[in-house]
Amino acid sequence: MTRSTRLRALPVQHAFTRVETPEEFFELVFREHYSFVHRALRALGVPPEMVDDAAQEVFIVVHRRLQEFDRRGPLRAWLYGVTRRVAHDVRRGRARRGRRLALVEQTPERRGPDDVLARREAAAFIGEFLETLDAAQREVFVLMELEGFSAPETSELTGMKLNTVYSRLRKARKRLERAVHRRQARERRECGEAP
Repeated sequence: MTRSTRLRALPVQHAFTRVETPEEFFELVFREHYSFVHRALRALGVPPEMVDDAAQEVFIVVHRRLQEFDRRGPLRAWLYGVTRRVAHDVRRGRARRGRRLALVEQTPERRGPDDVLARREAAAFIGEFLETLDAAQREVFVLMELEGFSAPETSELTGMKLNTVYSRLRKARKRLERAVHRRQARERRECGEAP
């Protein structure tokens, strides 16, 4: 009888204490708790068509962070915490995509020359603005504001701490707000309007 077969034969609560390698522990967690995670995701409002992907994301996080788990603590509570955060991110991402789609659907298919010019000017303005940011702020701003990644996703992609991501985004947004105000003031002066 192999070690893996012996582990499968043990009751779950005893098996966790007998697992030696992280791979065996992860395999056991996945096998014994996949259905719990799946049910929890549905209960937390993840749409049925997204549950499998969300469950995969939960177990990616679990695999990455399993070394941090204290085996003396309640595994299901820890798993539920991971599941809850993933479900929140999925719902938020879905809402964000819905808002973007609504904007796209409102955009007329045919654009006149004024619309094309306005879009080019806006793209040039954003390009110039991005050049004023340091590399770290630019990376966070592009990932979150232009590409639609969440802060936790951006943190994972960049290796930055989550609070650092929020801080850099906040600074970049303030700089954008000041740049927009300067541009609007310049346009008003050019048109002869009072500031």
